Amino acid sequence: MSLFDGKRLNNDTFKLDIERMRRGWYTDKYFTNIATTLTVLSKQGYTYQGQNHRLPAGVSPESVACGDIEVEMQWFTRRPGTTIVVGVDKALTMLQHCTGYWDGNTFIDTADHLQVWAVHDGCKVHYNGNPLNVQPVMRVRGRYRDFAILETPTLGIFTRASRVATNVYEAFIAARGKPMMFFPARFDLHEVQAADGYAYQIAVERYNLDYGSTLGTFVSTDAQGDWWGGYGGGTVSHSGIASFLGDSAEAMLAFSQMLPTSIPRIALVDFSNDSVGTSLQLCRMMFDRYIQHLEAGERETAERYRLYGVRLDTSATLRDVSILPLGDPALDLGVNPRLVFTLRQALDSAAESWEIPEHQREAARNFCRAVKIVVSGGFNPEKIARFEKLGVPVDIYAVGSSLFDNHERTVTDFTADVVRVKVGGEWVDLAKIGRRAVDNPDLERVW
Repeated sequence: MSLFDGKRLNNDTFKLDIERMRRGWYTDKYFTNIATTLTVLSKQGYTYQGQNHRLPAGVSPESVACGDIEVEMQWFTRRPGTTIVVGVDKALTMLQHCTGYWDGNTFIDTADHLQVWAVHDGCKVHYNGNPLNVQPVMRVRGRYRDFAILETPTLGIFTRASRVATNVYEAFIAARGKPMMFFPARFDLHEVQAADGYAYQIAVERYNLDYGSTLGTFVSTDAQGDWWGGYGGGTVSHSGIASFLGDSAEAMLAFSQMLPTSIPRIALVDFSNDSVGTSLQLCRMMFDRYIQHLEAGERETAERYRLYGVRLDTSATLRDVSILPLGDPALDLGVNPRLVFTLRQALDSAAESWEIPEHQREAARNFCRAVKIVVSGGFNPEKIARFEKLGVPVDIYAVGSSLFDNHERTVTDFTADVVRVKVGGEWVDLAKIGRRAVDNPDLERVW
């Protein structure tokens, strides 16, 4: 359940591969092996025979049926600092549909025998480096062999979705609340787009809650909006411009004529490596069409040609021709602060040099000054923060591959531990050294 809409997602959304998940297809083999071992021991009526148990003093191991042992397991993250938790509903759906055991070719569902607690998607947890002081995001009590094979896939969804959400959240902080386009689809398998887009949406909601913001969402594929009802957006690609023989303005005019006004007109302007020149050309051609239809009383048609923004996407190996070389790659190449400043100044003053009727001058000024600057290409929280510190006039950041970062401070590592076992009808502490049962006030009983 998300903190923000109070709705619990279920398998109508996730469409789990239930049959194979129940068979352990998605499970690390050591979990399927232990589940098999415990099931066989249960059938044999095995009870603990060892001499080196770690039960608390005064608790007898006698007659403990290991094959049917009931455990308390907790799931938690070891990502440094704050993690935005996502993946709860999918993990719960796995437990709901895949807890049980096989009796021949018949699956015996025992999910209703579990006791389950979980936080909500969008919750925050903190980790200070001490594994004895974690904040569990899910807690399960039940017969271990019935859900042992679900440790791998539940950890997987927590780890990936929370990593993406947290990286997005930190990028928003770096951007000081400016909008962000979610552009990582091309950097991973298409099968993960729905989970990634949901993680992004949760991060937007979390940022809005924490900072009193009203940011909207922008994903690039329909799949990224699948779990929360969003739809992909976008305008013209480099290949689209190539289809118009490298004429960026002609490509944008065609797009504007054909596509509905609900799609913002954001032009890609780096195709010829003259972002400023291309932007000014676009502005003039789009304004001419806009004002023509506006003065003809065709306001709806005029809106087709309102240029919402221009996107800079200069390769990190190139210096845009509008930028004089300084001899420093950081200052010369790619989408750099100097390029953005230069473009903003050019847009704001563009209409002054146009040969247009004087009565159109103010409309032209407003048209050009309203054009937003979108930047993309290698942006991460560090680069965004640098741009913001310098006061670079970026309006929207488009961020892609960095949202999958999983190294150094961005490492997201969820794990699960058995922390208690049931002996003689009582729950007793039993965890590997260095771990213990920990409470989290945000945990709520699910079933």
